[in-house]
Amino acid sequence: MKPARIIVLVIALLAGGIAAFLAGRSEPPPPPPPPVAQLETTNVLIAASDIPLGNKVAAPDLRWQTWPAAAAGSNFIRKSDRPDAINQLAGSIARAPFSAGEPVREAKLVKANGSGYMAAILPSGMRAISVEISPETGAGGFILPNDHVDVILTHRERMASSGVEVSTSDTILSNVRVLAIDQAVEEKNGQRVVVGKTATLELSSRQAETLALSRQLGTLSLALRSLVDFNAKDKPEPEDSGRKGGVNVVRFGVSTTTTK
Repeated sequence: MKPARIIVLVIALLAGGIAAFLAGRSEPPPPPPPPVAQLETTNVLIAASDIPLGNKVAAPDLRWQTWPAAAAGSNFIRKSDRPDAINQLAGSIARAPFSAGEPVREAKLVKANGSGYMAAILPSGMRAISVEISPETGAGGFILPNDHVDVILTHRERMASSGVEVSTSDTILSNVRVLAIDQAVEEKNGQRVVVGKTATLELSSRQAETLALSRQLGTLSLALRSLVDFNAKDKPEPEDSGRKGGVNVVRFGVSTTTTK
């Protein structure tokens, strides 16, 4: 064998030995990553589409949706607890609007059992009573269902001292919710002005009596309140004035009583 070939062979053997030595000293491969923990889920009932206030809920309006079990509240309806909930709730009336994808809570639904939707959406103990309005007495048509208003009574009375008739305005009810304008119970299709002839208000039984009597005494006007006043604590419950047929009013900050 020629010396040149011997030299090449020796060099190749040395290179292979060095490579094997270095490979033996290399670090071991890293361990595989730990398995990802599986998120526990459950199926909850949600609104398949927007459900407006007062609408009757049909089966296609509801569907099951996978939901993180830890985020499913106790008031959510779970398929594991009520697999037939869609059929059970079909025909209910929405006491509050639902947005598409919102979990369904049974407290916002009520079975009508043949009653109209207005009776169904009224909270327990409250009454619905209507009052005639016009653009002048209804804030120019800018009062919408679910707004809150003050009810103002304007009437004429004779001064005891001089016998002269004067016009007075009294706030007889404060911060009451408007249920409907005519037969519209919600804002639809971007409608921002509802010019109607009647407004239906949500009142307690005593407030309903106050309003019914006040309609006989003069003209009623609705004063629209700001959104920030919706949770105001100045919503008084009319007290018994001690006289049959009495109406509690507030005049210039002083409590007085007007009677027939």
